[in-house]
Amino acid sequence: MDRAGSSWAGYVLTGGKSSRMGRDKAMLHWQGTRLALHIGREVEHAVGNVTFVGVIGAKELWPQAIPDAIAEIGPLGGLITALRHTTADWNLIVACDLPHVDRELLHNIRAAAGEDADCVACRTEQGWEPLCAAYHRSVLPIAEEFAAGGRFKMQEFLRALRVTAVAADPFVLHNVNTPEDWAAA
Repeated sequence: MDRAGSSWAGYVLTGGKSSRMGRDKAMLHWQGTRLALHIGREVEHAVGNVTFVGVIGAKELWPQAIPDAIAEIGPLGGLITALRHTTADWNLIVACDLPHVDRELLHNIRAAAGEDADCVACRTEQGWEPLCAAYHRSVLPIAEEFAAGGRFKMQEFLRALRVTAVAADPFVLHNVNTPEDWAAA
């Protein structure tokens, strides 16, 4: 259950070098638009707003974008950026390379946020998906401590939090990192 009176913000992480893809994943064409914009619409539908973080591609497509506060540390840097930027209690964080993420899943994440969690993350039989999750803004000091200590792995970060799981179909959480992944999507 959603914390009474909790406010929500939505963020799409669009940073990254896309080195395995060979081009900016956020800018890939998907269902008549850019992949990041598609994900942004789903996030906005779930929480009422969206901000793009770490934009490498054409910033004119998303003028409300904010650059990574800490560059070159991967998704943890995007999460820290979002949590420094937010004024909301809960923050829906979704990577731009999850083309099949849908509103239903994002609404389920939101519905699972409660007093006893720092994070609500998707989980499949393959494990956690920390980049389709909601983080309470109170985890910012923990994230900053991880970054300062050179610990950038999101899976490790999740282990430091009280996490509520939301079951998800692995197909919906399949990310596209390579041209082969993109062709399969």
